[in-house]
Amino acid sequence: MRGESKAIYFFNIKCYADVSITAKTNKYFIHSVLRVVIIYNNYSKKILGINKNMISAEIKGYGSYLPERIVTNFELQETLDTNDDWIVERTGIKQRHIAAKGELTSDLGAKAASAALAKAGLKPEDIDLLILATTTPDDTMPSTATKIQHKIGMKKGAAFDINAACAGFVYALTIANNFIRSGSAKRVLVVGAETYSRIIDWNDRSTAILFGDGAAAFVLEGMENSEKGILFSKLYSDGEYHSILNTTGGVSSTGNAGFLTMHGKEVFRHAVAKMSDAVLEGLAATGLANADIDWVIPHQANVRILQAVGKKLNIGDDRLISTVVNHANTSAASIPLAFSVAYDNGKLKSGQLLAIPALGAGLTWGACIIRL
Repeated sequence: MRGESKAIYFFNIKCYADVSITAKTNKYFIHSVLRVVIIYNNYSKKILGINKNMISAEIKGYGSYLPERIVTNFELQETLDTNDDWIVERTGIKQRHIAAKGELTSDLGAKAASAALAKAGLKPEDIDLLILATTTPDDTMPSTATKIQHKIGMKKGAAFDINAACAGFVYALTIANNFIRSGSAKRVLVVGAETYSRIIDWNDRSTAILFGDGAAAFVLEGMENSEKGILFSKLYSDGEYHSILNTTGGVSSTGNAGFLTMHGKEVFRHAVAKMSDAVLEGLAATGLANADIDWVIPHQANVRILQAVGKKLNIGDDRLISTVVNHANTSAASIPLAFSVAYDNGKLKSGQLLAIPALGAGLTWGACIIRL
């Protein structure tokens, strides 16, 4: 028991004396322990700034941006050995948006971030932290997040990039959730922005048909004692499979970004299994069941992967959000883009339960369970 009291001693000398002196009977021991907990909580709130009430990270706003230029399958078939029917049958994709010359990832991200702030009724100075998920930064340094921070007029707080490829937005949501739940941030702007057109070999049919550019963002806010928000989030990775989805270059290897390469069948197998398992683990951890899910919003890789994930989760197409037909695969931007479209179309409503899984290069993967 003295060992336990010493752990409290760091925070308050009186707690140590209370536990040591009055621990002769069970009655007084219980009383003294309660005093220790109360004093510790008051100390932590006042001195350390830690709020011990349950805090949930709720989605307070969302926004998106897509470049003006649209490239259809018919345009691609002019330079590739393919056609619209073949692409749609295998991927479900009919078109993709492509950033204009000189239009940067930070430009896309800033427009999406500003739209999310407007939806939330907030100003840049209300944000404590900006996290950007991207695989296609403007520069090697500084972080593209700081450029977005500047472009939206955010002068306080911090900003940084994370790179988990197509799982990036789930990674960013999880990091933001942890900042909020720990009391380190009240409001976090989470952005997914990509210009994959810059790392695509447009002569490679296996990848050129799959990807597009775009950006979207969430504003998360910490709310006390709320039943809404991120109920579960967990991240995974396994570097053993780094070579099945990667680029042919990098700063320390070739000195340039290189082009995206992919072993499609292997990626498909891992995506279906790992995204499904991540959702099932989230349901088990929260005491929920498949039937409780209103919508699954997976990373928008291609329609076959989406449908296979739904089948493994026993979720029909009527509960799958899919925008891949118009956006293609926008990597870290795909989930918030799909969310934005679904919310604007009236599918998503307050109180609904969402399952949001993703898998990307690394391999990296994870899932969030969110109550709107």
